[in-house]
Amino acid sequence: MPFTADLVCRDLTKEFKGFRAVDHVSFDVPQGSFFSILGPSGCGKTTLLRMIAGFQFPTSGDLLIKGKSMIDVGPNKRPVSMVFQHLALFPMMDIGKNIGFGLRQRGVPAAEIKQRVGRVLERVGLPGIENRQVSQLSGGQKQRVAIARCMVLEPDVLLLDEPLGALDLKLREHMKIELKALQAEFNTTFVYITHDQSEALVMSDNIAVMNKGKFDQIGTAKELYYEPANAFVAGFVGDANRFEGKVTAINDRLVTIVTDGGITRQAQAAAELPIVGQRALAFVRPEAIQLSKTAYDSATHPNASAQIVDSVLFNGANSVVLLRDPQSGETLHAGLPQTGDFLGLGKGETIHTNWHATQARCFVAEGH
Repeated sequence: MPFTADLVCRDLTKEFKGFRAVDHVSFDVPQGSFFSILGPSGCGKTTLLRMIAGFQFPTSGDLLIKGKSMIDVGPNKRPVSMVFQHLALFPMMDIGKNIGFGLRQRGVPAAEIKQRVGRVLERVGLPGIENRQVSQLSGGQKQRVAIARCMVLEPDVLLLDEPLGALDLKLREHMKIELKALQAEFNTTFVYITHDQSEALVMSDNIAVMNKGKFDQIGTAKELYYEPANAFVAGFVGDANRFEGKVTAINDRLVTIVTDGGITRQAQAAAELPIVGQRALAFVRPEAIQLSKTAYDSATHPNASAQIVDSVLFNGANSVVLLRDPQSGETLHAGLPQTGDFLGLGKGETIHTNWHATQARCFVAEGH
C-alpha cells in the first residue's frame, strides 16, 4: 500500500487584511512522528497550528489528515486534539471527569468512559488519581492530565501550542523527556509549536524553522544545527558567534572574510558560494572554538587570534568564556573545556583562540 502521511499541508496561506501571516507553507508529517515548528514570536507558527486545528481557515492551499482534506471541516469534526500553553483544565471537575469530558460530549457510555479514563491514566503514569482535584496536582501532573484528556479521544494528530511555557525551568527540562516518552508510548503524531530551540532539538524527529510566515528549513535537529540552510537558521538554532564583512578570497568552498573590525576570518561556504567583493556572514559555534595558553601558528591556523577574557560564565559542562579582540573590540563566545586546564581563567587575561574553517559556515549577506 502507498505511504500516507498523517498530516499534509500544501501551499497553505493565511492573510489578515493585507498581512500574510502564513506564506505558501508545504510539509508532510509521517505517522507516529514528533514534528516541531520552531520560530520567533510573530512568525506565524500559532496561526498555522490554528488552521490545522480548524479554528481558522486558510486563505488558500489544502490541508489533509489521513489523506482527507480538512478545508471545509470544523474543529469538532477533525481527528485532532490540542494541548494549550495554560492547559485549560476544569477546576470544578475531578481528574476523571476532566479526562472523560470529551467522551461524554460524544455520548460514550459511562462504563466505557471509566474504563478508557483508567487506561489512559496508566499510560501517562498517573494510575488511580481519577478522584483527585486539579488543585492537588503538581505542574508536571497537570501537564500529563491535559495530554491524557486529549489522548483518550484517540486523535490521529495531537497539536501542542507551547505547552511547557508556563512551567518552571527544572520542570520544563523534565517534561521534555516526558513528552517524548509519551509520544513514543502512544505512537501518535505530535505537532509541537515552540520558540524554544532546546525543546525542539531534544524532542523532535523533524523540525521546521519558521520565519516571517515561511519555512526556511525542515530537517532533523542535527541537520539544522550542523548544516543550516541560511543565515537565519544558523543564528536562530543553537548558540553561534556571528561575523560580517567583505569576501576577499575563495579557495574551493573556503571563504576568507575581512570583518568590519578588520579581522580576517575563514569559513566554509554553505549552499550559495559568494564571490569576491560581496558582503557575507560567518557563524561558528562556541564549542568549535579551541582555547590555548600559547599562541597558534597563524600560517597554519588562519582563524587564530589573541583574545582578552571579559568574563567566565560558569554553568557546569555548559560553561562559556566571553572574549574580546583587543584590536577590533569584536566579541567571541567560546565553550570552556572541561579538562580543568582553564578553571583558573579570569577577567583581563589573554587567551589564544582558533577554529577549523570547516566548522564555521558562511552565507551571502541578505541584499548582496
